[in-house]
Amino acid sequence: MSALPVAAPRAALSPLVRLAAVNKVFSNGTVALKAMDLAVGDNEFLSLLGPSGCGKSTVLRLISGLGEVSSGSIDWPRAGTDATGEPQRDLSFVFQEPTLMPWATVLDNVVLPLRLAGVAKTERIERAREAIRLVHLDGFEGAYPRELSGGMKMRVSIARALVTRPKILLMDEPFAALDEITRFKLNNDLLELWQSQKWTVIFVTHSVFESVYLSNRIVVMAARPGRVFSELAIDAPYPRDESFRTSARYAELCRVTSESLRKAMAQ
Repeated sequence: MSALPVAAPRAALSPLVRLAAVNKVFSNGTVALKAMDLAVGDNEFLSLLGPSGCGKSTVLRLISGLGEVSSGSIDWPRAGTDATGEPQRDLSFVFQEPTLMPWATVLDNVVLPLRLAGVAKTERIERAREAIRLVHLDGFEGAYPRELSGGMKMRVSIARALVTRPKILLMDEPFAALDEITRFKLNNDLLELWQSQKWTVIFVTHSVFESVYLSNRIVVMAARPGRVFSELAIDAPYPRDESFRTSARYAELCRVTSESLRKAMAQ
């Protein structure tokens, strides 16, 4: 029988982002996170796996700067600072819903972050077309969201995140609402992009099967309060395809991950 995954080593000594003893308590008294430690390094594909309410999305929001920690720290050891002394987070966020502007074309939706950043028109159009090509939506630049399938809308959302050329891509259950066939296809395309673009991805999911297929490291979280329960190294090589998804090794990795999740939920 194949060896089981061992506890994953921490990220490199010089991570891109590091959470140390992070606590998050909301104004209503809910303890969302307690003593959360996490280090994320270059070119990792890290999945946060856990039940609803364990703080997975909260972790992403804190990393992105959309929320503030109650105590503890989030450090960016290799980032510069802006004029106010805040770290320059080189990241993009893909939410659960595509959140596209319904009155704007695909091209206009993807261009938006660059327009807000003041990038010159010629450059922003060129970069938007490149991002659209990367997500395999060539020819749909002039389409409107109402004319697109759910999977295509999510591709537009991913293209909009890519157009800024981030080092870190935060993804909050982006494929959860899609049918299984579309989800499998987008998983494959995401891995292809990750390998070619060399980002770091932090991916939130409820799915054991998705986390094992995509990740080289899985952080299993327990709820109430949200915290790290275990870390698992997924040591299967890339590229991954349907032969991996149907392999005995994949099945075994899913079994071990499911067992870890079961124990986390029993905490």
